[in-house]
Amino acid sequence: MPDEPKTLDPAAPPALTTPTGSTVTAADPTAPARSQGRGTSPVLPAAAPGPRWALALVTVGLVLAALNLRPAITSFGALLQDVSDGLHMSGSVAGVLTSVPPLCFAVFGITAPRLARRFGPAAVVCAGMAAIFTGLVLRPFATGTVGFLAASALALMGIAVSNVLMPVIVKRYFPDRVGSMTGLYSMALALGTSVAAAATVPMTEALGGDWRLGLGIWAALAALAVLPWMPLLRDRARDGAAGGTGERAAAPAETAAPPRVARSRTAWALGCFFGLQATGAYITMGWMPQIFRDAGVPASTAGVLLAVTMVMGVPLAFVIPRLATRMKNQGPIVVALGLCGLAGYTGLFFAPAAGAWVWAVLLGVSNCSFPLALTMIGMRSRTGAGVVRLSAFAQSVGYLISIPGPLLVGVLYQHSGGWGLPIALMGGLMVPQMIIGSLAGRDRTVEDEC
Repeated sequence: MPDEPKTLDPAAPPALTTPTGSTVTAADPTAPARSQGRGTSPVLPAAAPGPRWALALVTVGLVLAALNLRPAITSFGALLQDVSDGLHMSGSVAGVLTSVPPLCFAVFGITAPRLARRFGPAAVVCAGMAAIFTGLVLRPFATGTVGFLAASALALMGIAVSNVLMPVIVKRYFPDRVGSMTGLYSMALALGTSVAAAATVPMTEALGGDWRLGLGIWAALAALAVLPWMPLLRDRARDGAAGGTGERAAAPAETAAPPRVARSRTAWALGCFFGLQATGAYITMGWMPQIFRDAGVPASTAGVLLAVTMVMGVPLAFVIPRLATRMKNQGPIVVALGLCGLAGYTGLFFAPAAGAWVWAVLLGVSNCSFPLALTMIGMRSRTGAGVVRLSAFAQSVGYLISIPGPLLVGVLYQHSGGWGLPIALMGGLMVPQMIIGSLAGRDRTVEDEC
């Protein structure tokens, strides 16, 4: 017999259909955009569903974009000695170059919300991939440090805006799969990072030993990443109608003013946690191959060790976000990852070559604080507009905090004559990272605190 029609409760909240076809209500505590904080009111999830081909295209675009978010950096780290010799850089100048990525991420990342509101997040990510391609094409032709820096900054500008908008794209198109989709692009990001670290030196040797070719070849991957975003440029109207996040303009919770996240303690804690983990990550990507090479490890092996560190994020970047979304407080994960980093730096201090593979694995596990931080950005805000603001704020503050780290390591290395003092600094930073990360992982949202 057919089911009897259900009586609609006029006081019940309206049902909405997500892009994946599931139906939720505004007051449903299991809804994908549910409140993560205490005493918070229910909020409508991101809507504006699109056709299935668009969701498939977004998925492909996310993966290809994520693959391009680190090769510009890790390929340079793998060839740091060769680039320094070729452009006649001192250790301090090389340290400045390793500090350029977080500086660009902080300066350009803060512009991402405004660009997303005007053009739509898909269009901005597409332009970001084009900027990465252009920068990587121009960088090998640099004849001096200034030209190399300018081309690198162009690529890093594209990475910066894409960094900020990745959580926004996930929240906009996949509101009920934030953990799994964050894990997917975090895994792709880790894969791109590790492949670039491992393959750059062998490819350079295969191309005749010219570091310019070894760096420039990664432009091909960036060109490929532009393609899936181009059909999504038509999504601008739906994105722009709701502040660049794809929410329904009529949703009552979304018509309210976006939270002023600078007033939130959680936002500041998240920004500081992001900055401390980014400091460790960029020191590792920029200097770890050199640490191993100075300890007597061959250049090709040092690149593979960096790749091992990066490749640890491939499986863990998929597991950790899913685990984090199942926990109200992410503090225990923060502490576990921090302890792995502390153990890795301790081993690197006492026996860099003898236990190189173990230290590489431990530091790789520790670097998975990055996908954890991205996941917490999505969990610490209930609305799409809040995620945009919080993502830009936390990443910009975080990357500003991380700027001095790689530079300071370069200066300490040059003036102390060894790696003991720089490695002690790296290990010491893990303690405040664990403390502040535990504060950022508490079950609350920026909307409540604002």
